[in-house]
Amino acid sequence: MLKSKTFVKKTRSGGVMKIVREHYLRDDIWCGSEVCSECKQESTVLQRDACIESNLCPFPHYLVPDTNVVLHQIDVLEDPVIRNVIILQTVMQEVRHRSAPVYKRLKDLIHDKEKHFYTFTNEHHRETFIEREPGESANDRNDRAIRVAAKWYSQHLKTPEAEAEGLRVVLITNDQGNKAKAEESGLLVYRCEEYIKSLIANPELVDRLALSNNEQNEISSSKVLFPEHLPLSRIQAGIKSGTFLQGTFRASRDNYLEATVFVQGEGEDSTEIILQGLQNLNRAVHQDVVAVQLLPRDQWVAPSSVVLQDDVFNVQKGERGKVVGIIKRNWRPFCGMLNVSQIKESTRHLFTPADRRIPRIRIETRQASTLAGQRIMVAIDGWPKHSRYPNGHFVRSLGSAGDKETETEVLLLEHDVPHQAFSQAVLSFLPKMPWTITPEDMVKREDLRQLTVCSVDPPGCTDIDDALHCRELDNGNFEVGVHIADVSHFIRPGNALDKEAANRGTTVYLCGRRIDMVPELLSSNLCSLRSNVERMAFSCIWEMNHNAEILKTRFTKSVINSKASLTYAEAQMRIDDTSMNDDITKSLRGLNKLAKILKRRRIENGALTLSSLEVRFHIDSETHDPIDLQTKELMETNSMVEEFMLLANISVAQKIYDEFSECALLRKHPAPPPSNYDILIKAAKSKGLEIHTDSAKALADSLDVAKVDGFSYFNTLLRILATRCMMQAVYFCSGMDSDFHHYGLASSIYTHFTSPIRRYSDIIVHRLLAVAIGADSTYPDLMDKHKQSALCNNLNYRHKMAQYAQRASVAFHTQLFFKNRGILNEEGFILFVRKNAIIVLIPKFGLEGTVFFDGKGKTGVNLRFDEEVPSLTVEQHTFHMFDKVNVTISLDDSNIQHQKIRMALLEPVIPGVSVPAPEVEPQPKKPKLDR
Repeated sequence: MLKSKTFVKKTRSGGVMKIVREHYLRDDIWCGSEVCSECKQESTVLQRDACIESNLCPFPHYLVPDTNVVLHQIDVLEDPVIRNVIILQTVMQEVRHRSAPVYKRLKDLIHDKEKHFYTFTNEHHRETFIEREPGESANDRNDRAIRVAAKWYSQHLKTPEAEAEGLRVVLITNDQGNKAKAEESGLLVYRCEEYIKSLIANPELVDRLALSNNEQNEISSSKVLFPEHLPLSRIQAGIKSGTFLQGTFRASRDNYLEATVFVQGEGEDSTEIILQGLQNLNRAVHQDVVAVQLLPRDQWVAPSSVVLQDDVFNVQKGERGKVVGIIKRNWRPFCGMLNVSQIKESTRHLFTPADRRIPRIRIETRQASTLAGQRIMVAIDGWPKHSRYPNGHFVRSLGSAGDKETETEVLLLEHDVPHQAFSQAVLSFLPKMPWTITPEDMVKREDLRQLTVCSVDPPGCTDIDDALHCRELDNGNFEVGVHIADVSHFIRPGNALDKEAANRGTTVYLCGRRIDMVPELLSSNLCSLRSNVERMAFSCIWEMNHNAEILKTRFTKSVINSKASLTYAEAQMRIDDTSMNDDITKSLRGLNKLAKILKRRRIENGALTLSSLEVRFHIDSETHDPIDLQTKELMETNSMVEEFMLLANISVAQKIYDEFSECALLRKHPAPPPSNYDILIKAAKSKGLEIHTDSAKALADSLDVAKVDGFSYFNTLLRILATRCMMQAVYFCSGMDSDFHHYGLASSIYTHFTSPIRRYSDIIVHRLLAVAIGADSTYPDLMDKHKQSALCNNLNYRHKMAQYAQRASVAFHTQLFFKNRGILNEEGFILFVRKNAIIVLIPKFGLEGTVFFDGKGKTGVNLRFDEEVPSLTVEQHTFHMFDKVNVTISLDDSNIQHQKIRMALLEPVIPGVSVPAPEVEPQPKKPKLDR
């Protein structure tokens, strides 16, 4: 049966175009139930024994939730007790348009065979499709469509077999009007809350119910605490007229009364608007997309510039504003702990998120005594204008606070790191074992198994992405090859394995644990360039002269057989041991000699050599506790590998851009704005030195000559400070940007090619290069610059979250390290001075801590802050940046929610002033040369 939908659409030129769409109705759409004998279905989803123990429904039944129940009660629907649910096409379409995260979770439920969720395409079924009536709203039409489909199911399943089973269909809705109309038509219908409360098997499920707007208003105070949010129509009109600005809300970690809104502009036109005070923050939550209105200058208040709570809140200079409306909520389930109410038998409690940028959340639970001391997840339901806190509901418990597995789970969830086991759909695309290279595989590959190829990596590395070779040619030149794991051979575009890798974006390295981007069979076996096994590779091969000048470059898919898997130390030992002259050692020496020339030339061209401390934990093999901690030492071989990885990335970037100027996936490092360098310039000036920041080369040259007699560590401190001034490097699509420059590497073009086992960006680059040399075929998404750009956005997000997760893992393991070590005395250097504190770096442990001199009950301390020097005078003692100090370090575990490493000033001694810092944080990891 054919129906047609007709509507008119306004064209860009102002005309009107009539559009007619055909809508097919069918008779062969089956109900999916085991008890049905009428539908000619080969397989079923809905069970015959559809029993959920319920006081309201003491009989087998199927659930039909409406759209709002799915949108707001997805946490409940995910519970194992909820089974045999009919998801109507009407509901699926509405959920898809209104919430992408919930839509994904709903699809996961449908694919979970244990849940028995069945999708019924009611919009194409002859007996359940309905037309929209004149004057009927789209929402009312959809509600009616849900009732019609539920009614059809009730009648369709009135077979002798179904009636013998006592099977019923239950509509679940929280809409009073929809419920009343359903009851009028004879449907069995309940509100979500009354149905969930009737369940016998899992009474705790009530805690997971999201509150409706009416329920939220009931538990809020009658006093209006916040301004009303403007409706979306007014917001859109205000943005169009320039009255309002749209941006991303970024809450402060350290002062709940302050935030910024990042307003994206073109290039340097992007700005940050400062918000201060609860009224101006107006119930926005971190990462919400909001509309802001600028305040008159007479209402501006200077932003905080002292240490608040545990750290420093530095906001860039900008205009002040207030939130007038919410454009998009970006809420997610949050990890944290329950603050149990002191009121006896109260079911209302406050939840404190682990992320300090998220406000406390009020929830109702009857399990408070059980959940105390546990890490739990809570979701926000809403934030009424009468409520000091947002309202939410309990989602699930993660385990005991302080437990290593629980804390690791928390940091992965908080940083949105996908870490679930790979699904069977993903694993089904892995090669079958035993696996070998076939003659068909060799058709477009070069056989390089005879070359003396070896890999050089950190100790214990199993996901070996890259290997190298160097040999002298008959003409006196050198042939140098970088061989990269050919992951794209195993991961084909568009399948489940490819989609999973694209979503994960990167492998995440935690202390003692690795979250792989691809299954272990690939990451640690078939793709890993281990020694003495044949492996597929993608090779970049140069011919160079003795001055490391490139004479020829070629790219080829290949097969290699690595002759050795070495650590950096092992490779260095071979190079240094004059008694060793085997082929592997000769290759390493040739590589090292050329790498030194490449590095010198790169630095002469303006590449930066920055610095930051990176620590490594030695983990006990049985307890998995950190037993030692040390800063990493770099050898010549580290630099050797790095130089050739950089060169390969640059060579490949130029090749794919030459071939695909509109869709090459590249990587750039923007130059920092001049204001970023203010602190660096002032710090150098305080020591009588001048830092030039006109260009990367000017900065590099200034850092090279910045030395202070008798203070060997000074240059390292200055480079650490320079690192903090840098911008983040990002992926982008060449057809969507015009600025390709990589500031840190002083390169006009750059990409990532050398780590496809752990970075999805490199897989895309491999595919582009393979098409460019005729080794593989293209596909539509690869040549679509808009899809490439969207992919880059996800990769940048995943890369950033991975860095934060790694940093959090170091912080947690640092706490474990200090847990049983009492109080330690260590030497440190002042990295920053503030109006009321100094921030101290402990090189031995790669830690930073804040030592306060006022606040938290301390009064009468005489402080004088000089921003220009910069320095802080406490009583009669003046602290300057880079001064050496002695401090004590110890673990404070008095608060299980936020365990902290405390630091106190030991020397110099200031009479009457000895103030411990609440927290010491691991220093951000060194931004490597972006290899």
